[in-house]
Amino acid sequence: MMGSAMSFPLRDNGHEVRLVGTHLDREIIQSIKAEGLHPTLKRKLPEGIDCFQIEHLEQAISGADTVVGGVSSFGVEWFAANVLPVIPEGIPLLSVTKGMQNESDGSLISYPRLYCQLLPRASEMCLNAVGGPCTSYELADRDQTEICFCGKDIRKLRQLKNIFETTYYHISLSEDVEGVECAVAMKNAYALGVTLAVGLSERRNGIGGRLNYNSQAALFAQGLKEMRNLLKLVGGRDENILWGAGDLYVTVFGGRTRLIGTLLGRGMSFKDAMSELSGITLESVVIAGRTADAVRTLIKRGRASEADYPLLLHIDDIIRHDAEVDIPWSKFETEIVL
Repeated sequence: MMGSAMSFPLRDNGHEVRLVGTHLDREIIQSIKAEGLHPTLKRKLPEGIDCFQIEHLEQAISGADTVVGGVSSFGVEWFAANVLPVIPEGIPLLSVTKGMQNESDGSLISYPRLYCQLLPRASEMCLNAVGGPCTSYELADRDQTEICFCGKDIRKLRQLKNIFETTYYHISLSEDVEGVECAVAMKNAYALGVTLAVGLSERRNGIGGRLNYNSQAALFAQGLKEMRNLLKLVGGRDENILWGAGDLYVTVFGGRTRLIGTLLGRGMSFKDAMSELSGITLESVVIAGRTADAVRTLIKRGRASEADYPLLLHIDDIIRHDAEVDIPWSKFETEIVL
């Protein structure tokens, strides 16, 4: 959906766009070809887009100046195996996939770095990514949007900015790939945590009744605190928390992560909540699990403290150990002495 939504600023800037679906997107490509309608984005895409099924990937990429990667976190290994090898030398990749991969030693790495591990040739490619608060629906509606392109070459980033930036799509640039990607990936896990409070309010007041914002705000703040701790673990610059905070805000107020957090807060078991949302891609669950695994490993190695991640570890207990929702409020308290 986000990959398709990127066609809006590109077409508004007069660029030729070729949209390629994965093997799972055949009906979507057929719908766009027939009616111009993206059935899950629920928007008509701009006119003038050429659509291709996956079998014609090389034809679509031929002569391209830039490739946008729009797979979900579940598709990064497929993307590395099937798309990266086809991208010609010197053509930059801009990935819109938000997420991190945990390693056996507890480290968390960005998807651009993972691509280099999965495909050694990728280390010589121009790999870039997008971070920041942006939903595919509102990008397609041309709502004012502030995001960040990150990569290892500021000159290439400036070129990409020139291609994509519009009067509504505003782009900052950063060479801190791990920092930007960590900040925006973690929003998935912590948005689930914040929306537990939505479900708890509905459990007390009934669905559609009064929502309690004090508790949501407290969980939001705790999420940011833990996200800053995670930024330190990956060696990212602290100011990247701004991209994570904006992305967390957007995710809390809409989307799939809000649904799963709300159902769990109402008292539904994780198994039942997943059954209720069958067919919906829930990257928040994957990111929460990977991050918790990394943190637990680092705690065992003495490189992290359990006291720094009470919300994340509670979310993990709910998801993987069927724990009751019982927010550890007292563990969020701090004392600062000057």
